[in-house]
Amino acid sequence: MSWSAEERVRELGLVIPDYANPPYGERYATMKAFHHLGRTLTISGITPEDRQGNKVHPGRVGQNVTLEQGYEAARYAAINVLGLIRFAVGSLDEVTGFIRTLTFVCVDPDFWDVNLVTNGAADLFVEVFGDKIGRSTSAGIGVTSLSGGNVFEMVTVVETRSSAPGNPA
Repeated sequence: MSWSAEERVRELGLVIPDYANPPYGERYATMKAFHHLGRTLTISGITPEDRQGNKVHPGRVGQNVTLEQGYEAARYAAINVLGLIRFAVGSLDEVTGFIRTLTFVCVDPDFWDVNLVTNGAADLFVEVFGDKIGRSTSAGIGVTSLSGGNVFEMVTVVETRSSAPGNPA
């Protein structure tokens, strides 16, 4: 039996945002939502916000955000990453591997457990894609400020089944 990330999303009851309408915007910077070259798909920095810009647990972990709330925010951002993957390649089932996640957690300078926050995203990817596809190389960095007061942001690189149109693998 083959694993289907799309079926798993339905089983978990996850609500994945639609980034096609309105398209992923430039709320914070001049940037593009993703870059697909060959079979490598890079997703721009994603934060724990809904499509209207409402933030999930803004602030700093260890100051006005708890570790548990930071974990929830990281998980929410990971769900947003799934939305951009769908927008870029049409289906989560196109993902054959997570290559890298680079995460930033806004923290009080005395907070050191950045990895426990970033696990919110890492755990979600494993739940959806399974251990083999969903695990990635990763780095979690504690920072004192993120755009818009967000508590979490991540850049994600995945491998896709198909090459980008016009870009042979």
